[in-house]
Amino acid sequence: MEDSEIIELFFQRKESAIKELANKYGHYCGTVAQNILKNSHDTEECLNDSYLAVWDSVPPRKPKSLCAYAAKIVRNKALDIYNKLHCEKRGGSVGAVPIDELGDLVSGGDTAESELNKKELLKSINSFLAVLPRRTRLIFVGRYWACRSISEIAAQLQTNEHNVIVILARTRQKLKKYLQERGYDL
Repeated sequence: MEDSEIIELFFQRKESAIKELANKYGHYCGTVAQNILKNSHDTEECLNDSYLAVWDSVPPRKPKSLCAYAAKIVRNKALDIYNKLHCEKRGGSVGAVPIDELGDLVSGGDTAESELNKKELLKSINSFLAVLPRRTRLIFVGRYWACRSISEIAAQLQTNEHNVIVILARTRQKLKKYLQERGYDL
């Protein structure tokens, strides 16, 4: 079923929209959640919450890419669940979410000013990503958006893990410089 047909089911408020969304993008969305949560029960909970969030937001929203829209919701829900679980049990056995590696670049603040600047920051990061070589962009987005492991990325791109680590480190440095040149205080 095409995305436009699934979106139309959401607009008609037909419950089959969720089933079709899960059939088409459930595996991908599940992988996004699993890469963050590392727990099948939490992943399933995340997917259910995410499908409900898509149901609640379409309409009024009409996403251009249903896959990207659903995956973004899944990722945000998974990060929320991850943060909730790790606030409750500090020092748990689960490793850090890869976005933590970017902590010094994109410090999170809850001030009104930081919320206003968030969209500008995202535009700047997207502009930075747009000029990266395709391979570097795949590595960077795979690690920091999809939360894929270094070994997964290396296997997909048929390279070694050290190469991926070096590319990530250099790209973080370039991003930091790029953002500082645009007035971001990092």
